Amino acid sequence: MDKKCLFCEISAGRVPAEIVYRDEDVIVIRDITPQAPVHLLVMPVEHVESSADVQKPEVWSKVMDCAAKTAARLGLDQDGYRLVINCGAQAGQTIPHLHIHLLAGRSFRWPPG
Repeated sequence: MDKKCLFCEISAGRVPAEIVYRDEDVIVIRDITPQAPVHLLVMPVEHVESSADVQKPEVWSKVMDCAAKTAARLGLDQDGYRLVINCGAQAGQTIPHLHIHLLAGRSFRWPPG
């Protein structure tokens, strides 16, 4: 846990967030600046800076499994949803803690802006 990391602070309960799901390995919160009617962030509790820094394969499997199960539990799998991972500042990663954006509730275009 990195005390300078916002998502670590949320995971530790020191910073408030709207938690949608949590277990010992993964936490899902609502994004505070949503870009879609449903905009969730799925992340490991363990601090991993970005997708390029994942050392344990189980981190990927737990986070991706949680994203899929969260989408299904919320009924998002019926109409579809988008998963986005930004790796590094140039790609749009603003918080250095691995997280997946789960977006749904509207149509999406390709390529993204």
